[in-house]
Amino acid sequence: MAGGEQRGAPGGPERVALKKEIGLVSACAIIIGNIIGSGIFISPKGVLEHTGSVGLALIIWVLGGGVAALGSLCYAELGVTIPKSGGDYSYVTEIFGGLAGFLLLWSAVLIMYPTSLAVIALTFSNYVLQPVFPNCIPPYNASRILSMVCLLLLTWVNSSSVRWATRIQDIFTAGKLLALALIIIVGFIQIFKGNYKELTPSTAFNFWMTPSVGHLALAFLQGSFAFSGWNFLNYVTEELVDPRRNLPRAIFISIPLVTFVYTFTNIAYFTAMSPQELLSSNAVAVTFGEKLLGYFSWVMPVSVALSTFGGINGYLFTSSRLCFSGAREGHLPSLLAMIHVKHCTPIPALLVCCLATLIIMLVGDTYTLINYVSFINYLCYGVTIIGLIVLRWKKPKIFRPIKVNLLIPITYLAFWAFLLIFSLYSEPVVCGVGLIIILTGVPVFFLGVYWRNKPKCVNRLIESMTCWGQKLCFVVYPQGGVAEEEEAPSARSRRLASETAARK
Repeated sequence: MAGGEQRGAPGGPERVALKKEIGLVSACAIIIGNIIGSGIFISPKGVLEHTGSVGLALIIWVLGGGVAALGSLCYAELGVTIPKSGGDYSYVTEIFGGLAGFLLLWSAVLIMYPTSLAVIALTFSNYVLQPVFPNCIPPYNASRILSMVCLLLLTWVNSSSVRWATRIQDIFTAGKLLALALIIIVGFIQIFKGNYKELTPSTAFNFWMTPSVGHLALAFLQGSFAFSGWNFLNYVTEELVDPRRNLPRAIFISIPLVTFVYTFTNIAYFTAMSPQELLSSNAVAVTFGEKLLGYFSWVMPVSVALSTFGGINGYLFTSSRLCFSGAREGHLPSLLAMIHVKHCTPIPALLVCCLATLIIMLVGDTYTLINYVSFINYLCYGVTIIGLIVLRWKKPKIFRPIKVNLLIPITYLAFWAFLLIFSLYSEPVVCGVGLIIILTGVPVFFLGVYWRNKPKCVNRLIESMTCWGQKLCFVVYPQGGVAEEEEAPSARSRRLASETAARK
């Protein structure tokens, strides 16, 4: 991991700005660590039950990686053309304007990332507590408390140092890859021993049900969601060392690697289990370990716990940068665009992400909310890639270090439209609620962002709260970096007002 502190003139004071401390290795770790969560260890059966055969399930896994690769190529072009942190939000705001960007930001901050974080944290606690409660599901309160402790610990780490956060991501990504490598190696040993009956063509394509177009769409949707997270590096572009080179490199390394790991992990599972055994298992990797690893079967639940711990860290790191970018554009309170004067970390944004996740854990039906999150997430991918085509038309002369063939976004959007239309047809309630969640941001945008001439009493309240937050978190606006240069006019006016209030 490359890094270093940014300073002003030689011998001058250190500049308070986001540090470029994410090198190529850490960039790959962010992508891989966010894509590979608990799903590949626990429940790859979602693809299998909708395809009706082992062979078709493996094809869907490869296709899922291919579509993720198409999307990531489009994001690579957007990331180096619009080199701002914030990912989808920054690109949609730049291309389609403030309202579209705010709606994406609103749904992400309100429900998308807090819910995903809550699910990952609860999975972590359940697997850590499994040895303590071997014959039953861990108690509700114990699971919630451990999840919250884990979340608070990682929020503190991310608030203290970007370097610590990226080191944790590097280590835990390496750990989950080693665990999956163990599964793949054991699978190859099984194949060399002749235990590959389920993988022979005659057996692998022996359908126990004839999949319809709807079943294939659901299977593909399951596979696509397993690859979600491939766009997360775009949220931290400004903290990348040489982003025009390392952003596309990290994408080109990570997506094929994850596709390889996912496909061969599923192949390994079928060397130890029949399709019926896999479908009946609630934790496939644990069942695999119990059948083949003997005394070392404990490695699998530990691997799931380590994987989810790294996933929580990755989600916190990237989602806080989304809040930071939104505040810098004037779409969120200006306090969230500030960083700690010493650690140069966006502490207010991290605290908001942590608090939103804690609230979801306490009051939300987390596993119901995740259905709405999946739809919103997938909708955002498509809108962003439509933005790439619109940007080609609106600004054909803009400098593009990477320029993908137009067939790549068109092919991705064809898959996206097919899945989106089928989702609307098969799950109208889930999609309808997802759209309502997004549209609740419209009045918030017009009241909080578009309405500039607010009463003086409201402005004074906002300024005093911002000043209080600055003193509590010991944060200021970044100085002299990309953040300040790209700052939106509305956010800049807020910043000047709060700085005046702070001096008073």
